[in-house]
Amino acid sequence: MSGIAGSEPDSIAPVVFLMGPTASGKTELALELAERCRGEIISVDSALVYRGMNIGTAKPDAASRARVAHHLIDIRDPAEAYSAADFRADALELIDQIQRRGRLPLLVGGTMLYFRALEFGLAPMPSADAPLRQRLAVELSQLGAAALHRRLAGVDPAAAARIHPNDPQRLLRALEVFELTGRPLSEIQEQTAAPLPFRPLRLVQAPFSREVLRQRIQQRFLQMLEQGFEAEVRALWGRGDLHAEMPSMRAVGYRQMLMYLRGEIDRPRLIELAVTATRQLAKRQLTWLRSYHELNWLDPDDPLGQALALLSAAGWSAAA
Repeated sequence: MSGIAGSEPDSIAPVVFLMGPTASGKTELALELAERCRGEIISVDSALVYRGMNIGTAKPDAASRARVAHHLIDIRDPAEAYSAADFRADALELIDQIQRRGRLPLLVGGTMLYFRALEFGLAPMPSADAPLRQRLAVELSQLGAAALHRRLAGVDPAAAARIHPNDPQRLLRALEVFELTGRPLSEIQEQTAAPLPFRPLRLVQAPFSREVLRQRIQQRFLQMLEQGFEAEVRALWGRGDLHAEMPSMRAVGYRQMLMYLRGEIDRPRLIELAVTATRQLAKRQLTWLRSYHELNWLDPDDPLGQALALLSAAGWSAAA
């Protein structure tokens, strides 16, 4: 099986990772691939787990979910937490169930932390400390992200190299872990749990041109606005039990829409901030992918054909 990145012919069936930046067309490709290869889709997306968050997450619609079985979608209320550890446990169980049905597990999404947690396990991390996190959040607002990022670089250069200053959630978590344990986050992460019992076939869907991706991101957000994204977030916020620092409400697009609903920005600024934040997310996803090992980058002109060929070489035939 030389030449195929991350295939394993001796496993019960291949396990496919379909990764890529947001708005790259993973959803459409996954549906076609699953239909052709007797597959079931396991969502690898930290926002799709939440019920009621449909438009802003580009959640697969009812028709798509009727065509192909989808998993790990709409499994949490937006007020509830869902961790990488939760995902790993759920995904491992689902992979086993899907393989026992003689079908292809197809893990699709852009939450790279989940892919990494699934494949390499998770280090034992300290629980969140609310008072400490609040203090760090205050320091972030007063001193700015650049200052806290410099602080992180002083105690954990490896983590600082991976975490962008514009990613406050990961930045604060890295500083929180260091203050709680006295050890760098990067050092703790090296102590991972047991890896997967198989090697996945890793596929990447991404356009050749970054400008094409930038345009897709803007077009998709404008389409979300036309589909009623504002009303969706207004209904969530109107529940009264959600706040802006919850993981669900910090999702890209939702965070900016909340700023708009609270009167902090006007509509043109909403569009500007949401599109910019989504483009920054895509850039981080691509940076992560380029640092990953054994990836099969699909040809944007024929991603399905190339994916089918790689699966065939790994010993899995398309449906008759």
